[in-house]
Amino acid sequence: MKASVVGVHQSETHSFSKPTVGEITLVEGIGVAGDAHSGTTVQHLSRVKKNASTPNMRQVHLMHRELFEQLARDGYSVVPGDLGENITTSGVDVLALPVGTRLMIADAVITVTGLRNPCFQINDFQPGLLKKVLFTNDDGETVRLSGVMGIVSRGGVVRSGDEITVTLPPEPHYPLTPV
Repeated sequence: MKASVVGVHQSETHSFSKPTVGEITLVEGIGVAGDAHSGTTVQHLSRVKKNASTPNMRQVHLMHRELFEQLARDGYSVVPGDLGENITTSGVDVLALPVGTRLMIADAVITVTGLRNPCFQINDFQPGLLKKVLFTNDDGETVRLSGVMGIVSRGGVVRSGDEITVTLPPEPHYPLTPV
């Protein structure tokens, strides 16, 4: 199966979910044009309160459709855009990518910076959902399943159906951590 985009989402407000749109425009060094989280510095409201001048390593949020399928088997109804991602993917295990992986989608390039750290608002969306995307495994490690964050290294238009080309960074590879 080829890696591809199955949905694109954008919201001008700091809402939890993002509506599906026909296309999004990625702007180099900024993020998704017209999205509340785009900017050179942090835009997430809790992070702005801590230090508004911190570089924005969370310009684009990507989630894998396979997570929604797993959640459906557990009785949850989650569709692309519901958890606030900008790009819903299929056919690529975004959580297993190392830091610095480049995702080419059409003319755009996103550099993966880290994991999304899910927050309590997920339980406001659907009670009990947080424990499905943030938990401790049998080895005592914290597991985060709610997607990855990235920065826009080259701008371009992204649409549902676009193929994703994955380019790993030079070794050594470093696992993703929350950003």
